[in-house]
Amino acid sequence: MKFIRCSIFVLFCSLWGAVFAQTNTYVFADRNRLMPLDGKVKLLTDFSNTLSVEEVSKQQDKFQQFTMLNKRPSSATVWVHLSLKNNTEGDSLYLVLAQPSIEYVSLYKKDDAGNWQMRELGKYKKFSARYLDNPNYIFPLSIRHGETRDLYLQIESKDQLQVPMFVGTQKMVLNWEATRAIFFGIYCGVILIMIAYHFFIFLSTRNQAYFSYVLFIAFVGLVQIDFQGYAFQFLWPESPWMALNSSFLLPIGSGLATAFMVKKFLKTRFYTPELDKGINFYIVLSIIAGMIGLFGYKEIAVLVLQTLAFLGAIYAIIIAFVVIRKHYRPARFFFIAFLAFLLCILIFVLRNFGFIPYNLFTSYILEIGSVIQTTLLSFALADQINVYRKEKEISQEHALRVMAENERITKEQNILLEEEVKKRTTELQQSNESLEIAVYDLKHAQKQLVEAEKLASLGVLTAGIAHEINNPINFVSSNVRPLRRDITILFTALTEICAIYFSPLSENEKREKVDKILSSFDIEELRIEILELIEGIEEGASRTTSIVKSLRIFSHEDGKDLKPYDINKGITSTLAILDSLINDTIDVTLDLGTLPPIECFPGKMNQSFMNMLSNAVAAIKQKFGSETGGTIHIKTYFDENSVYISIKDNGVGIEEEIKDKIYDPFFTTQDVGEGVGLGLSIVYQTITMHGGTIVTNSQVGEGTEFLIELPWSRVDSFQDRLP
Repeated sequence: MKFIRCSIFVLFCSLWGAVFAQTNTYVFADRNRLMPLDGKVKLLTDFSNTLSVEEVSKQQDKFQQFTMLNKRPSSATVWVHLSLKNNTEGDSLYLVLAQPSIEYVSLYKKDDAGNWQMRELGKYKKFSARYLDNPNYIFPLSIRHGETRDLYLQIESKDQLQVPMFVGTQKMVLNWEATRAIFFGIYCGVILIMIAYHFFIFLSTRNQAYFSYVLFIAFVGLVQIDFQGYAFQFLWPESPWMALNSSFLLPIGSGLATAFMVKKFLKTRFYTPELDKGINFYIVLSIIAGMIGLFGYKEIAVLVLQTLAFLGAIYAIIIAFVVIRKHYRPARFFFIAFLAFLLCILIFVLRNFGFIPYNLFTSYILEIGSVIQTTLLSFALADQINVYRKEKEISQEHALRVMAENERITKEQNILLEEEVKKRTTELQQSNESLEIAVYDLKHAQKQLVEAEKLASLGVLTAGIAHEINNPINFVSSNVRPLRRDITILFTALTEICAIYFSPLSENEKREKVDKILSSFDIEELRIEILELIEGIEEGASRTTSIVKSLRIFSHEDGKDLKPYDINKGITSTLAILDSLINDTIDVTLDLGTLPPIECFPGKMNQSFMNMLSNAVAAIKQKFGSETGGTIHIKTYFDENSVYISIKDNGVGIEEEIKDKIYDPFFTTQDVGEGVGLGLSIVYQTITMHGGTIVTNSQVGEGTEFLIELPWSRVDSFQDRLP
């Protein structure tokens, strides 16, 4: 009897379903529930994208009936025909399309006059254009009690077109959305907690596996948020471009983050280097798919990304299985996590194709799968820490054993070391005594070398002075003989004139004889010649006096105390002494400012100027030889803190690799026997001793500039810097 009742009930349901299917009309009869529109969905695909609603309404024979609106990614326009009858008292209804990824949707309905009315929504509009503040597409409907209306939906989407549709009142729609928001809020809370927790672990451990896991969770969460429409609602409501392209941009980021996480989590470069190359190939393909989408071929990009996601998940499971066989424990959790997520994806696909009903559980199956996946991966990371902890404990035990053994060996070695230390201490004392003797000898040798450098400078100085004094002395001595001759002639003429003056001759006769004498001796020419000779002697004497004065200034003897010093006089006196070395082939330009005296050791400063000018002359002669063209420019100036001296030449310059060595003692680029390499070392020591600095600017083939800075104020430790 029970079997008969069940059979009658099944037959009745089948007949009722057949009658109801033939009507192809949805009857809305309960305002306290949200009615799903499935089982009688009629679709027409417009591949030309040109049909109007008027043309579509006349092609009813071309519509195909489906259980649920489900189409693969395509650029074609999909038309949906619904026939809806309102058997409730109210006339205000809402049509819900529970698929936020749709790019464009329009609702067409005839009014009482038979004219088509259109309402349109889509991602090309800002979110504020929605009729209800809801991530899904919701259209208001006005259908009176007992009235049946034909509805046409024009849908354009390059994503997978899986659209559950519902009809209900505003209250039921909002209640349904509130339930969805609660469940999705729980999901977002879990994701955020996972991100925060593992990010803090990453900050404390600096383990890149945790950072890759944080990126993975973040992008997985963003993909689900975008899939449910909340990303457009809350993250970029004013950016239609982002809303249109997020469906493939975020999956690219999710795919790349997943690949990065698989690499770091499973250590593929260590355990499976060959399979690691496949992950790199997956990354390249994902980037290419993103570029395809950005160039306008979004439907192709979505298909490629979906294929890559499916194949990539299988590939990750294969890698995890291989790594498990190599006894890496965290790979087990990874394997189970991805296998569970694949199972949830399978349920998602079966739901979309109508094999599993659309309900609250199946609508959130991807979120449930991602929570399970992230939780299992979190367990894997925790297990990884346990592995590290055990390895650390083993290493610490080993270290303790090694330390105990080392302590025993150390005690045994201490006795031997004490004896060895005593022996080495005696040897070190002997070595110290030898070193003290060697240091004394080195200081003595250094002092002798410094004196040798001073003697070399003195040789240049003596040769220059001898040459400079010899020239005016020769000029004086060469003028003395003709001057004596002219004076003798003058005295002879004067004697004859005096004899005539005292003779008894008449005045006329005396005048004739004197005129004759004057004309014979050419007294006027003789006077001019004597004056010229005297001027030459005076010039020679003046030149000799100038040289002696410059020598006196240059050879200023330094005491233990600082003395006022005129830098400009020191430079000019040094140039006067080096005049024979400079000669006429080098052009010296002086740009000397008005400087007040500074406190220093004048003798050492003069020695420094002489060494720098001698080097400048040598560099110029090395470049020009005996030809003209060499220049030396000397400039002095000051500010409120320091005095500056610039000595610049256009010689051969200093090579970059030896620029840092030119102030080292005994470093020289001259030939053997031409210098001991202490000239610039003495300059550096002198400038440093006075609290100043020296900067070298040089370019090979162009010349060198030495820029010296000396402070105004007296430094109390000058005496301590004396060698």
